[in-house]
Amino acid sequence: MQDDIDGWRRGLRETLLARRQALPAASREAATAAIVTQLRAGLPTPETLTIAFFAPFRAEPDLRPLIDEWRAAGARTALPVVVARGQPMEFRLWWPGAPVKRGAFSLPEPDGTPLVTPQVVLLPPVGFDAQGYRLGYGGGFFDRTLAALTPAPLKIGVAFEAARVDTIRPQPYDVPLDIVITEAGMWRVGARGLEALSAGAVLLPAGRRQVGTAETCASPPCYLDDFKGEDA
Repeated sequence: MQDDIDGWRRGLRETLLARRQALPAASREAATAAIVTQLRAGLPTPETLTIAFFAPFRAEPDLRPLIDEWRAAGARTALPVVVARGQPMEFRLWWPGAPVKRGAFSLPEPDGTPLVTPQVVLLPPVGFDAQGYRLGYGGGFFDRTLAALTPAPLKIGVAFEAARVDTIRPQPYDVPLDIVITEAGMWRVGARGLEALSAGAVLLPAGRRQVGTAETCASPPCYLDDFKGEDA
């Protein structure tokens, strides 16, 4: 039975990845711009936050310009680091010019920068369903990590509408998202699944914020090469 579910999910993952990568570049850019607009409104005071994000991979939404904007406003930003297979990831501070190394999937990982516990984690589902569960790349890294983080961060799934499915057939180890954002809108994950949020809704209650000091760089170096991966 479990083998059947695992095989079904592998097939769904392949279908959704192919669907996303087949989207025209112009369509992805327009959808990403709509997602960024909603994130900007939903997190209006980023200077109080440590925000974990993702380097774009296999045609995922590219949030790097928004990350730059948030850092300029005073936010601290972090990237995930894979420690070992079967273990939770770490989050380490990242800033333009920070030392990085190539990690899982050849994506950049901060190398030796301070460990942090983010208040907000932006993560890219391969697919998401009506109950707010995400389908990832199959390694279980984010599920283990999100289950282990204390205090729990706000988990925001950032995806294109092409990633939406009725169900991913969630398993006991799957960790649901808190928020889903696509080019079509924002949804909070409630007891009945995805519940639409109004435009401009603030996503993080004030009580879950804390002030952090960000590293600054008067003349940020070009860091595009830091993020070269499969899609470069």
